[in-house]
Amino acid sequence: MAAPVSDKRMFLFIILLWIIWTALQVWAIAWIGFSLQIAVIDSLVSNVLLMGIGMAVRNILKYYRPGRGRFFYIFIWNFCIAILWVFVVKWCLSKLITDAAYIDFLDKSLPVRFFVAFLITGWMALINWLFFTFKENRESEKRKTAADKLAKDAELFKLRQQLHPHFLFNSLNSISSLTGSRPEEARKMIEQLADFLRGTLKNDEKALVSLDEELHYLQLYLDIEKVRFGHRLNTEVIADEASRKGRLPQMLLQPLVENAIKFGLYDTTGQVTITLNSKLENGLMAIKIKNPFDPQTSTARSGTGFGLNSVQRRLYLLYARKDLLTTKAEGNIFETTVIIPQQHD
Repeated sequence: MAAPVSDKRMFLFIILLWIIWTALQVWAIAWIGFSLQIAVIDSLVSNVLLMGIGMAVRNILKYYRPGRGRFFYIFIWNFCIAILWVFVVKWCLSKLITDAAYIDFLDKSLPVRFFVAFLITGWMALINWLFFTFKENRESEKRKTAADKLAKDAELFKLRQQLHPHFLFNSLNSISSLTGSRPEEARKMIEQLADFLRGTLKNDEKALVSLDEELHYLQLYLDIEKVRFGHRLNTEVIADEASRKGRLPQMLLQPLVENAIKFGLYDTTGQVTITLNSKLENGLMAIKIKNPFDPQTSTARSGTGFGLNSVQRRLYLLYARKDLLTTKAEGNIFETTVIIPQQHD
């Protein structure tokens, strides 16, 4: 898209047109038969006054523009300004030039001068009205875009801040349950929680991270959960080399895996394996998280819970798409699929 015209360029464009019009008027008056001196005086006086009026109109329209349905006011302005200009030009030129033939020419040319002045001031008013209106709309759009971006950043920040307390509450609750019966495991879980929070807080300002980095912090989270669930929790991560270099929002997978643990282990007593499979194709990184669940004791609901809702909202704010997170339940397997575009602005 072409760059918008600045005030300075607009002003220089008007000056250039004024110079061209002045030169043409000098040539026309000299061509009629008057001396070059008379032609220059006539042209300069007429056009200096016309330029002054044009600049006045421009400054008025810069700060005040009639609304829709009130363009008739601009027509009235131009009509009155053109009449005033004719009287001022006649008075000035009759004082500066005393040649009788020229005075007669001046009187006969007043109607033509009026219509020329009316057209020129009308043209300048229209051009400047359009220019300042478009400029105002452009600035309004910039302010709206900036406000939307601030709102989006604020919501993303809020989601990130919500994520840590949510996870922290669950972890502390687990530590509390282990303190009495298994104090050594509770201490180990505290150490792992500290490592996890230290790493995530240190990288909190990074918008996107590699899948390898995300899997590293996910493993810290899983180590904490394995202390809690022991041998019952098994995990399997399958990621090709291309997807490991892909980029995704930080801490995106942890709430998804937490959701899988919730549905997979909370209502069962046996061992559960949660699998994470990642693949990068055609500029899209697809990550699938699967967990078994018992249809008799657990309800797998699509898009519910803090984890899934927060991830879905973050993806929408970052990529402006609502189809990047899907869930489905087939038999006793619950699957969550998240798509991460790699061509992200």
